[in-house]
Amino acid sequence: MAINPKLLNDGESVVVSTRTHAKALILPVLSGLLILAAAAFAEATVVSGTGSTVMWVVALLLLAWFVGRPVLEWMTASYTITDRRLITRNGILTRRGHDIPLARISDVAYEMGVIDRMLGCGTLIISDASTHGRVLLHDIPQVEDTQRQLNVLLHDVHNDDGD
Repeated sequence: MAINPKLLNDGESVVVSTRTHAKALILPVLSGLLILAAAAFAEATVVSGTGSTVMWVVALLLLAWFVGRPVLEWMTASYTITDRRLITRNGILTRRGHDIPLARISDVAYEMGVIDRMLGCGTLIISDASTHGRVLLHDIPQVEDTQRQLNVLLHDVHNDDGD
């Protein structure tokens, strides 16, 4: 899942490289199981002949949309913190990216619900000096450790600017 080294500047090093927690795949997997169960039930009780083929084609299309698409989105999204910036990348066909220099980040916080605490993930809230105000990175694994590492980097960046 490491970021492409071509995206890094000379002398820049990766501190944290992650993606959304696998928790994001729970609903797609449950949807897939439900679609397969409904298709198997329909095959066994209702549909026969040509209708059976059409029903399985529809089931495969539903699986592609409700399972395949979220899995691909999960696989192609990444969050990277280097010693200079926060880099987010996502998108399957159209790639989107957002870079925030560490010097522009003013605050880092996190939120963890009950399920998040059980799974060891949470939302990282990054406030910066841009017009957007803050960036939410949902379902970050080990969000507390990530926040701590980012705070250490921010301390170093802001102290280097003052020297």
